[in-house]
Amino acid sequence: MPPVFVSIPVHFGYEKPNLRLHTRDAMTKLENPVLMATIGGAQGLRGEVRAKAYTADPTALGDYGKLHSTDGRTFEVLDIREMKNIVVVRFRGINDRDAAEALNGLELYIDRDNLPDEELEEDEFFYADLEGLEAFDDQGVSYGTVTGVFDFGAGDLLELKGPGKRPVLIPFSEASVLDIDLEGGRITIDPLAAGLVDSEDDSAKFTPDTPKKKK
Repeated sequence: MPPVFVSIPVHFGYEKPNLRLHTRDAMTKLENPVLMATIGGAQGLRGEVRAKAYTADPTALGDYGKLHSTDGRTFEVLDIREMKNIVVVRFRGINDRDAAEALNGLELYIDRDNLPDEELEEDEFFYADLEGLEAFDDQGVSYGTVTGVFDFGAGDLLELKGPGKRPVLIPFSEASVLDIDLEGGRITIDPLAAGLVDSEDDSAKFTPDTPKKKK
């Protein structure tokens, strides 16, 4: 069965989403932080905020336990509702507009262990688990490591970064990503379908230290 991809992406922003990995040093209370939401501006006068949630169901943001910021604060969702392409959230202890405005731009995380693995089907994965996997073709040629997951509106993309090379984006599709092996720490890709080579002959010449020359 081809891989199925679960919509709990890791890093998105209000502008162009940037899914690069966050270092654990900045998240002292979480062993493996996963970005769940980014807070925007205040909504109204009673402490509500607008936020971009990265869960499959945006209103389920509070279902994964308390949320954590990189400065050590903890946030509990008391109420949440959808509004267009964002959610409006009320957090415990945030009771007026000034307190809400002070949260603008804050990123909120949970620990990876709080994500419900038992709800996944056999071939489903969390995007958070894809970061750090090395991408190979079926000949064993490495194309770099997954450093992020993006969605610019036309479908999901994986960012691959090889040693001494610029990051490249490939479609996160069944045609491009043939297999995901979390235990083995790798994914298998089709470099032709992924747009990394122009022909099968180019694939054999591609190495992490020798970028493909454009024709």
